[in-house]
Amino acid sequence: MTRELEISELPQSATPPSSRWAKAVRLVMYPFRRGETPAKQAATGFYNDTTVCIGCKACEVACKQWNQLPADGMNFTGNSYDHTGTLSAESWRHVKFIEQFPSKTETSNDGRVSLNLVQPPAEGNRWLMMSDVCKHCEAAPCEHACPTGAILYNEFSNVYIQADICNGCAYCIAACPFGVITRSHFDGRAHKCTLCYDRQKDGLVPACAKACPTASIQFGPIDELRQRAEKRVGELRERGLAKAHLYGDVASDRYSGLNSFYLLIDKPETYGLPSQPVNPWTNMKGDYVRTVASGLLALAAIAAILLGVGH
Repeated sequence: MTRELEISELPQSATPPSSRWAKAVRLVMYPFRRGETPAKQAATGFYNDTTVCIGCKACEVACKQWNQLPADGMNFTGNSYDHTGTLSAESWRHVKFIEQFPSKTETSNDGRVSLNLVQPPAEGNRWLMMSDVCKHCEAAPCEHACPTGAILYNEFSNVYIQADICNGCAYCIAACPFGVITRSHFDGRAHKCTLCYDRQKDGLVPACAKACPTASIQFGPIDELRQRAEKRVGELRERGLAKAHLYGDVASDRYSGLNSFYLLIDKPETYGLPSQPVNPWTNMKGDYVRTVASGLLALAAIAAILLGVGH
């Protein structure tokens, strides 16, 4: 007398056709599925106080170490102690050195300055330093210009580039008025400061702010940072620094506020920052109107030529 086979005794390869089809559908649809959106958090950013920056470059080193960024080659630029040169896909923090000393000095016969002839420091001479970084704009032109959706705002309102989606088109590079973004030489994609998104998700301070020994780089909720910065400006003005001011803390008529803003004691141009940054997006409506009008005029001209030939 035969007995019925138990399910456990069936061959393991005997997968029902319906299961195979379901698996195939899942494989096809997986790339189009959206993950769960993270819960919105308080907007975070940087407050960069240039008056206490000592140019130690600890922020540069910490940024490279944590994010595993390649070295810059240690090339001599001839610009003070700045060997990095600029922000790039491999340098997400860049310490600037601005030397404000007399430009007129006595020279020797061959045109070189002799140490014996250099004038003693005059009153008012100073050495300005600033740790530059992505501004994480509230309305970022790079995010507007990205055609693939690689650039987005994460739950901390930071501008984040998804390198695996970036196609290297460089539209974001052209759109940024601060020259922050470049394409990497090793993968051709755009890279910039992520505001240590991975550290923030674990409740940690970004690497550069953690390493800064003078609290020149301060991290936290944007509203708290702005209050702290305004208080600091008031203190500096009481001490006689009448030019102390905040750069990018509030929006202007042509550009949004910055989630990484600066306390400066000279004109923005002195630090290599545009005095009045412009978002190209604000001019797009006019560009669209002019493009459509030009197209209609061209069609009208072609129609007129064809009608004239017909007669």
